[in-house]
Amino acid sequence: MVDILSCSLDELRGLFEKFGEKPFRANQVFDWVYNKRAQSLSEMTNLSKGLRERLEKSLAFPVMDIAQRQVSSDGTEKFLLALEDGNYIESVLLKHPDHTTFCISSQVGCPLNCSFCATGASGFTRDLTPGEIVGQVVLMEREQGRPVDNIVFMGMGEPLLNEDSVYKAIDILHEPAGRNLGMRHFTISTAGLPDGIRRLADSGRELKLSISLHSVDDTVRSDMMPVNRKYPLPVLKEALEYYQARTGNRLTFEYALVEGLNDSVDDALRLAEYLKGLKSFVNVIPVNPVNAIHKRPTDAKIQRFIETLKSKRLETALRYERGTDIAAACGQLRQRKGGRAWKGEEA
Repeated sequence: MVDILSCSLDELRGLFEKFGEKPFRANQVFDWVYNKRAQSLSEMTNLSKGLRERLEKSLAFPVMDIAQRQVSSDGTEKFLLALEDGNYIESVLLKHPDHTTFCISSQVGCPLNCSFCATGASGFTRDLTPGEIVGQVVLMEREQGRPVDNIVFMGMGEPLLNEDSVYKAIDILHEPAGRNLGMRHFTISTAGLPDGIRRLADSGRELKLSISLHSVDDTVRSDMMPVNRKYPLPVLKEALEYYQARTGNRLTFEYALVEGLNDSVDDALRLAEYLKGLKSFVNVIPVNPVNAIHKRPTDAKIQRFIETLKSKRLETALRYERGTDIAAACGQLRQRKGGRAWKGEEA
């Protein structure tokens, strides 16, 4: 059986041609799935009954059930999703006054094991398929009853370690015959994999790119993010310069502020120096409660860090975290079932 949500429009057209059907039937299926939010082939009533029966022997919707759903005091929603093989992922729906954003996962767990992130602590199991990535979007759109405005790959996993599936999912959701979501409405968030950043620059996809930086001291960053041992800061900077030269796009940098580790005025000045020559925006994120090691700085230190960056003419903002009370904020997502705890259960 072929996963229908992993199929591009061209792949579906090829399947219809095998059945002796016109290619426009594939457009009809895309419309049913991505605009009418059909959950089965039987709902697609403008396809003949005979064709639907033939398709049901070849195509299937991926199994993705809501195992649990939590709603934060700020309106953020977190979904624990059960996959067909018994694994679990988490996805987040962020509601704003004039738009909604989905934070979706690209892997079951994460292999990078960043010290401030619960996802890495839960271990790595496997990559998600394109259909499992698309399925998160389809499911949450169906649950909220309206289309999403923005999609960020900031959930579980490193998207540039599963880039083929991530890019295919983006292309499927971008398809004009279906969901038709513009490329600039997608953001890839990476821990900083130079080869993947270069491939994205060369791909022609006008996606937004966000880099988890968190320190510009190689020793500190390597402790926080082991990936830095393989790709130290000078190597990352070269890839970022290449990306910007190829695309002209502004880069967003995520900076998790940790008490006594990377929150001094000197840290801010070194950050400004590292970002020289790059068109940048810095999101300052006071670290979220994940473990006892990393603590949030005082409000005064946070503000001093931000003001120091601004004095160096860096566009900077304080990220107001959403969903912290249900462990849905940055760095808090993890697998929760199958031996791992959901909020309120024993870990």
